[in-house]
Amino acid sequence: MPLAALMFAIATIAADGGACPAASPAPVVAAERAFAADASGLGIGGSFNKWATPDAAVIAQGRAQTVREVYPPEAARPADEPSLEWWPNWAGIARSGDLGFTTGGVAVNGARTGHYFTIWACQPDGRWRWVYDGGSGASAAEVPGPDREPMLMKTGVGVSASPEAAMAEVRAAEARLAEAARTDQRAAHLAVLAEDGRLYVAPRPPAIGRAAMAAALDGWPSTFDFGPTEGGGASRAGDLAWTYGPALWSRDGAERRGHYVRLWRKGTDGWALMFAQLMAALPVSAAPDAAPPPAGG
Repeated sequence: MPLAALMFAIATIAADGGACPAASPAPVVAAERAFAADASGLGIGGSFNKWATPDAAVIAQGRAQTVREVYPPEAARPADEPSLEWWPNWAGIARSGDLGFTTGGVAVNGARTGHYFTIWACQPDGRWRWVYDGGSGASAAEVPGPDREPMLMKTGVGVSASPEAAMAEVRAAEARLAEAARTDQRAAHLAVLAEDGRLYVAPRPPAIGRAAMAAALDGWPSTFDFGPTEGGGASRAGDLAWTYGPALWSRDGAERRGHYVRLWRKGTDGWALMFAQLMAALPVSAAPDAAPPPAGG
């Protein structure tokens, strides 16, 4: 089965089960913290595999892979594995209580290096498992530490007929965004970004609020060539959806490539972009033999 199809199935698997809790982000935040706490005892690979669905997606080495491809469960824990820490600063959940997210700061060997972004799906037995994890080099120097409770996203008030209908609507919104971004990415993003959303433009800190988003967008190239949605999923209520896909752009006369990752929330006036980041692929000549920690920058 193609990875995109797997991701859609994973994100909507809870639709047939009744074990998902009420629409509170508290269990999602708790799952993220438990996931992070396990990294010291189980190792990065052990923790990532324990808390993920088997086919959870990670974007590493310029392509979407499963967690087991990036961190084979049978692989021994490296003796020189760095200390990886992360903690939630912002979280949210769908109205149907089956799909949520957290994002926050990351530290490697005690030094803050960026931000992670994780999508969580409630399983039929009521347990939470992540279905996507990725990182951004957006600065975490000034974000609150692990001892602070995360800010919470307002739950969407819009609904769709089904998760499939929601994804069709989001794909259409992304196609319109892609068309506009080919001539003016700044205006294209500002037209769909929610006022209470977040924008990660590395190496800047997360942009929160309209003015900060407008300024951060100046750090990206003036145009992008966004490809169609490759993967993602939607909540049972059809009010929250996440996506990823390919991106091409030019910087300093050289063509670059990578992936976009987005989170969309549906309101009474349609879909708004709650979160966006760009994950650049390293040039082939500079690509390391092993993928960097997905939660890193």
